[in-house]
Amino acid sequence: MNVLITGGASGLGLATAEAVEKEGWKALVVDVREPDQRFEHVTADLADRGEAERAVRELAERAGGLDAVVTAAGIDACGRLEDVPADDWERVIRVNLLGTASVVRAALPYLKHTRGKVVTCASTLGLRPLSDASAYSASKFGVVGFTRGLAIETRGEIGVTLLIPGGMRTGFFDGRPDQYKPGPEAGLNDPADVAQAIVFALRQPAGCEVRELVVCPSTETSWP
Repeated sequence: MNVLITGGASGLGLATAEAVEKEGWKALVVDVREPDQRFEHVTADLADRGEAERAVRELAERAGGLDAVVTAAGIDACGRLEDVPADDWERVIRVNLLGTASVVRAALPYLKHTRGKVVTCASTLGLRPLSDASAYSASKFGVVGFTRGLAIETRGEIGVTLLIPGGMRTGFFDGRPDQYKPGPEAGLNDPADVAQAIVFALRQPAGCEVRELVVCPSTETSWP
């Protein structure tokens, strides 16, 4: 099975690529940075629709098609709306929401051919917003709506799963001011454990839909 993974150079994307390889499947990685060289990959900025589409087509053609897509790429720009530069705020939307849509759109012809699957990655902040996270929440609320709409549009053609993860122990929080970093009591999840939920969704036979999965630490403050 050929599985295209965005954001596969780090965090949940890397954990998913590793989990996919353990299953004996082929991980195809798209990231703005070079991933581990053992993965077939294309570098692309998902904020650029042309780059996103090119990366999907190139990897699909190299691999001889696609059986699944996992959209794990994501960025943030913390702060109050008036304090975050507009370009930074809008880039979050372009990468997290529009990048997700661009990748899925480009992958659809391949996925319909194989009756494949899509797993999109939203966030608990896509269901319950927090202060100083308007860009991230807006993008992830958008991913929730996009994925639910996609599932309706493509029913009977491909499988669609919405993953809603809580906080994970990744580099996602690196470089932030301390006020925007999880405290030591946060009890974040290991991304490898969340990746297993993705594998579970991908393992389902055609016609059996895992529509939505919420995976978060038991002490998650942004859920419910």
